[in-house]
Amino acid sequence: MIQAQLQTTADGAIVFDPVAAAQAGGAIPGGFDPDWFEAGHWRALGAAESARGGRGGAIYLDAPFGRSVLRHYRRGGMVAGLLGDRYLWTRAERTRGFAEFRLLAELHGRGLPVPAPVAARYRRDGVHYRADLITRRIEGAVTLAELVADGRCDAQIAAGVGATVAEFHAGGACHADLNAHNVLLVGEKVWLVDFDRGQLRTPVQAWQLANLWRLRRSLLKLGAARDGEPAFDRALWKPLMAAYERRLGEIQGLPVRSARA
Repeated sequence: MIQAQLQTTADGAIVFDPVAAAQAGGAIPGGFDPDWFEAGHWRALGAAESARGGRGGAIYLDAPFGRSVLRHYRRGGMVAGLLGDRYLWTRAERTRGFAEFRLLAELHGRGLPVPAPVAARYRRDGVHYRADLITRRIEGAVTLAELVADGRCDAQIAAGVGATVAEFHAGGACHADLNAHNVLLVGEKVWLVDFDRGQLRTPVQAWQLANLWRLRRSLLKLGAARDGEPAFDRALWKPLMAAYERRLGEIQGLPVRSARA
């Protein structure tokens, strides 16, 4: 079970899991060092490398509290040029890092395959704040996007993805950006990462289908339909949806329903 300990700083606050840090061999006397959220700190120690992809410029850490991923939150789209990494302050629990930490802790506690949260921070500056998150690194993982790009995504992989997404949906876990870059595989096990703006919601078909079609658009954009969309549907999408429907029905104890649009 993920525990959360709050620590105030000169310009904001940190929430972290002291148990996870201790279990990783990194006991933290006096709290969580704010420098541990600074990529430059780890680079100076030779303990950081840039992660593949990611709007926030994620960094892999070889830290005293275990191999982890540091992500600094950055805006995307047109507003990025204006605000960059600044977000409008409302209250601490609604900051991007704190919200994602709490959601990941809940999902991890339910046994869902998400990276365990280590710590989150916000730094307030007037009406704006900046935020960071550290999570456990999923070792040996490859993204679904990489498998598609390499032509290594098959019906078995697609079915595993569909079944895993169903487990999240059955519990009301809505991923705000379900795309192939945020689906990781280690062997046959599927993980979902990057739950920024994610939510726990009442399970209803409308947002569940929207999640699935976001994933479909991502796969098509990455070239999964290089042999045409009908071939993509037969080879990947139908196995994914069949496994999704089957797993959702198993969890709910209901007859298998159709989740196709």
